[in-house]
Amino acid sequence: MLIQILEENFNAWERLQSYETSQNFIGKCGATSVFVGTMRDFNEGDQVQSLFLEHYPEMTQRYLEKIAQETFKQWDILDVLIIHRVGEINIDEQIVLTAAWSAHRSEAFAACRYLIEELKHRAPFWKRETLSNQTRWVSSNTPA
Repeated sequence: MLIQILEENFNAWERLQSYETSQNFIGKCGATSVFVGTMRDFNEGDQVQSLFLEHYPEMTQRYLEKIAQETFKQWDILDVLIIHRVGEINIDEQIVLTAAWSAHRSEAFAACRYLIEELKHRAPFWKRETLSNQTRWVSSNTPA
């Protein structure tokens, strides 16, 4: 299990490959499910210039560990990975990467979806968008 909270942009595919290479999944893993969230330039009908994600480091780390552990209890998975950005995020930068490995696709899909839905709706992140003429706080309880 790997959980990271980063202040700098990252390449999701390089991080995924690096972590997968470091694990001993040979012959055990039949499925990998991945979600990558990228900063877009619009939200709620407005053009967005950037996003700032605030968090309390210890609280956020504990919560991410908690949801990762919950996936192991709910599904027959081999491993999970969560990487999430904080701080200033610009258009087209990676925000989040979740991945789940399992012998079978149904468990990998379900676990990966659970991770991103929990992050999106309940994780302790506070989002402030910068628009062309203002900033605004954004609710994290938005539809998928």
